[in-house]
Amino acid sequence: MSESETSADGVTARYTETEEERVLAFDRDGRTAAVAQNVDGYAVLKVRATADGDELERYYGFEMALDHAAELLGVTPHDLPVPDDAADMGM
Repeated sequence: MSESETSADGVTARYTETEEERVLAFDRDGRTAAVAQNVDGYAVLKVRATADGDELERYYGFEMALDHAAELLGVTPHDLPVPDDAADMGM
């Protein structure tokens, strides 16, 4: 399992890899959002309210998934820090 974390402008991003998924989870003042992708690298990304929560929506583009995650957190997408390990999600 791989893991990394970064923070910026009050938002913490935590990237983890399990046997099944790559997950980029965000936290801002107790509000959470997550973007998940299967480890095989298929482009479909799932947005969830929490890292292990139910899927809210599916997206084919990382930017669109980040837009939705930012909306859940009440920030703009450019306010979301993305660890280097997660930069290729959705590709």
